[in-house]
Amino acid sequence: MSIVTNESAENYLETILILSHRLPVVRSVDIANELGYKKSSVSIAMKNLREKEHITVTDAGFIYLTDEGKKIAEMIYERHEFLSTWLQELGVPETIAVNDACKMEHVISRESFEAIKKHVKG
Repeated sequence: MSIVTNESAENYLETILILSHRLPVVRSVDIANELGYKKSSVSIAMKNLREKEHITVTDAGFIYLTDEGKKIAEMIYERHEFLSTWLQELGVPETIAVNDACKMEHVISRESFEAIKKHVKG
């Protein structure tokens, strides 16, 4: 799996994953609405993700994660869920915990994340 070094790309992949659980199909407009971005910005990002082969887009504009895109999205989503829950368990208010987890999920190494997870699950 190639590493996505672009935090923005990781956020888009994670958002597509989350929306795919809520909606029958995911379109650029759904991503724009979810993230509060302009549709033009989302279109550029989708072009980049398509070029990296992290998503496919049908003629009707439906967006699907490729296997590699899904692996990245699931990794980021797992980190987000775990870190935000862990921070809340430590007494951090939910809003702050979610915002901090959103930042941490992109910069923490796989090794550090696995070590924290192992320690917390004891």
